[in-house]
Amino acid sequence: MELIAIVTIFLLAQAMYFAIEVGRARGKYSVKAPAISGDVMFERHYRVHQNTLEQLVIFLPSLWLFSFFVSQEYAVGLGVVFFIGRFIFRRAYLSDPGGRALGFVIGLLSILACFVGVLVKTVGSLI
Repeated sequence: MELIAIVTIFLLAQAMYFAIEVGRARGKYSVKAPAISGDVMFERHYRVHQNTLEQLVIFLPSLWLFSFFVSQEYAVGLGVVFFIGRFIFRRAYLSDPGGRALGFVIGLLSILACFVGVLVKTVGSLI
C-alpha cells in the first residue's frame, strides 16, 4: 500500500500546485477575491484547478478500491497515467481550452479502468 500512498500524495501535491498557480494568476491578472472571473488567463488557471479537484473526488476513492480489490501495481500505473493526463490537460487548457480533450480523456479512461476493474472483481466474487 506504500506505493499507492505515494501516488496519492503526488496527486494531492499536483492539486496544491494548481491552487498555488491560481493564487499567482489572481495577483498577476488583478482578480481580487472572492471574484472568480476577470482576465481570461486567470479563469483558465482557475478552471484547471477546479476540474482537477472535481476529478480527484471521483478518482482517488476508485483508485484505492482498485488497489485493494484488483492490483496495487496496476493501480499505481493508473495513478501515474492520471497524473500525467492532468498536466497534459493543464498545458492544453492554458494554451487553448478547446484543445483539452486529450488530457481529459486520459483522466476519464483512468477513472473508468478503476470502476470496471472494481466492479468485475467484486461482482465476480459474489457470483
